[in-house]
Amino acid sequence: MEYKDFENCGLKKSLDMISGKWKPPILYYLFHQKEIRFNALWRSIPRVSKKVLTEQLRQLEDDGLIDKRTVDAFPTQVYYRLSFKGQSLGEALEVLDKFGRE
Repeated sequence: MEYKDFENCGLKKSLDMISGKWKPPILYYLFHQKEIRFNALWRSIPRVSKKVLTEQLRQLEDDGLIDKRTVDAFPTQVYYRLSFKGQSLGEALEVLDKFGRE
């Protein structure tokens, strides 16, 4: 396989979407919550800055793995949840979790 073939490989595309220091914990919390507010998610993941969390959430949203819902209130409330596409990762996340525990 040549590198150009690898660039279009489904595995590479999938790993690009979920790789990063904070994306796995974000997906983990969203997988186990129906919907979670930004600040609750931020408090659930130790040592992540709000700036980095926001960047990672935007990337996941751009890749179609999560949905963002904003409620016009004071202060503005922002909620995140797995999209339908993100929910399809559930089984893979469970397998990876089990693999990591063993």
